[in-house]
Amino acid sequence: MNPATGEAVATIAQGTAEEYKSCRAAMDAAKKDWADMPAPKRGEIVRQISNAIREKIEPLGKIIALEMGKIAPEGIGEVQEIVDMCDMAVGLSRGINGQVIPSEREGHTILEQWNPLGHVAVISAFNFPMAVLGWNMALSMICGNCTIWKGAPSTSLCSVALTKVIVDVLKKNDIHPGVFVLCQGDADVGELITSDPGIPLVSFTGSSKVGRRVSEVVHGRFGRTILECSGNAAVVVMPSANLDLALRAVLFGSVGTAGQRCTTSRRLLVHETVYDEFVTKLAGSYKSVPAGNPLEEGTLLGPVHCERAVKEYEAAIKEATEEGGKVLVGGKRMDRPGYYVEPTIVEMPSCTSESMKEETFVPLLYVAKVGSLDEAIAANNSVKQGLSCALFSTDMREVFKWVGPSGSDCGLVNVNAGSSGAEIGGAFGGEKETGGGRESGSNAWQQYMRRSTCTINFTDELPLAQGIKFGGE
Repeated sequence: MNPATGEAVATIAQGTAEEYKSCRAAMDAAKKDWADMPAPKRGEIVRQISNAIREKIEPLGKIIALEMGKIAPEGIGEVQEIVDMCDMAVGLSRGINGQVIPSEREGHTILEQWNPLGHVAVISAFNFPMAVLGWNMALSMICGNCTIWKGAPSTSLCSVALTKVIVDVLKKNDIHPGVFVLCQGDADVGELITSDPGIPLVSFTGSSKVGRRVSEVVHGRFGRTILECSGNAAVVVMPSANLDLALRAVLFGSVGTAGQRCTTSRRLLVHETVYDEFVTKLAGSYKSVPAGNPLEEGTLLGPVHCERAVKEYEAAIKEATEEGGKVLVGGKRMDRPGYYVEPTIVEMPSCTSESMKEETFVPLLYVAKVGSLDEAIAANNSVKQGLSCALFSTDMREVFKWVGPSGSDCGLVNVNAGSSGAEIGGAFGGEKETGGGRESGSNAWQQYMRRSTCTINFTDELPLAQGIKFGGE
């Protein structure tokens, strides 16, 4: 569906159980040769994939805009993120390393060896229908795994288009097609993936409810998961903050992608001494955000993804007002075709109001006063999610308290930068019901590999560890 019009743009045949078996058989056939290929040579394949995606960055970004609904510049930026991720992985393919560990036994050396897991599955969500695959695929491939992808059913065109680009590179290099396969489908395909004992790692992006089910099934068979579930980002604005900087960050963080990022700014906690000034300016900015066709230049706000999202938007506003919230700006569905809603600010009576504790995947920002940083930290940490957050302050005491052990409990802790827009160099993920997974940069690559501790004896003696004597010797 095109969420800007509510009209169908294509019909996609979803994968069946038999097709899933075919995909898995291809992965099994490709597994050994791909794992045995030197990592730098696998990196060369990823480099070519990066170049192929770069050449088609604009049409791929526009497919995202057409089918998901985010504006074209954001769609193109999402594809750029895959390119960046691939480029980082190419370098990493020459740097996968373990440790050399001193042994207590003479003539012994202990090494860490990193080897592929074998197969990795990626189940991605509609809001980033290509980038999430890129985060996982690039690392999975250079680590020597075969990868199977199931994208969101409502963004099947995105899944098919990106797969074609990747598969063309594999064909060009005579790489077995089982190295990367797509089995596009609904929850039935997801169940096949999560219950498959031949897939050691499942990377899942979606709701905490479904993530909990994925975790139970995969860990029940002693598999691994990378879970990227819900977020409920708070932005804290303190008296020393650069208010203009904070204003721009909050506006993009709350309105960008029509509020449909896991890192979207959903709770705004403003110190009481600057509250009126800041919220008044923010409300004025909200009124000037141009909504329109996400493919047209100048549009900053596209539609939400589907009719269900509109209903959730309306229900969330109703719940907030029943709790004493006051709509400052927005609050209605737009009178136009498609799934458009007004970007909305609701002033809440308390920074820990119950309405603020659930993730609303729409452009709805709750605002509330706080009297201190301690109160803001407590409010930030009071929700079930723990993905992203942001503090705006130029007081270094507040900054280091925010990022310290008694500060924010999120995985992405920002200072004088918005809650959205994480870079690929750092590990992406969060705590609590966000799932605890980490993707992208830092040492996230280790999740896609198995580690062996290798003790090598290069003598003719057999001393035992801990000085144990066995047999009188």
